[in-house]
Amino acid sequence: MGIIEILFIAIALAMDAFTVAMAVGLHLSCEGPVSGRQYFRLGFHFGLFQFLMPIIGWLAGTTIADYIQTFDHWVAFILLSYIGIKLIREGGKTDKYRCEDPTKGFSLIILSIATSIDALAMGLSLALLGTEIIYPSIIIGIVAVVFTLIGMKAGNKIGQHWRARVAWIGGIILIGIGLKTLLDHLLWQ
Repeated sequence: MGIIEILFIAIALAMDAFTVAMAVGLHLSCEGPVSGRQYFRLGFHFGLFQFLMPIIGWLAGTTIADYIQTFDHWVAFILLSYIGIKLIREGGKTDKYRCEDPTKGFSLIILSIATSIDALAMGLSLALLGTEIIYPSIIIGIVAVVFTLIGMKAGNKIGQHWRARVAWIGGIILIGIGLKTLLDHLLWQ
């Protein structure tokens, strides 16, 4: 597999990370600009998970491919909807709005898993093709970091201009991504 093919795969896989990072940046705009620590945490985790999941999928090979493909879309939908609903609920508390940081704790892990499930499936596919996995995984991880940072910055800039109800917008975006993942699978199977 050539570098161009790997880059296209990496960009396609990074789109969920970009959109989720944009929603996170939008949500964090309630506190102002995103801090360097928040950029690092989200970029590092999204990149790490995007790097590791293809390797895990590749190692699993064909033994569990059919099993995972039957429910991976539901996992992504549930995880993203959970965080999305949480953001919407927080946004509804306008008098005492607390801007919880989704780049910390359990929310960070959930978002990292949800945005990298497609990378797990890609690893399974690469195993079926007999392709090496380390080099593509490194590229996938790096591209995910870059797209995450760009998405987070863009979301935060937009959110600073539209402070009212930004949590709702971020929550709706996350639920929409989860729903799109679910519908894509259900409609194309």
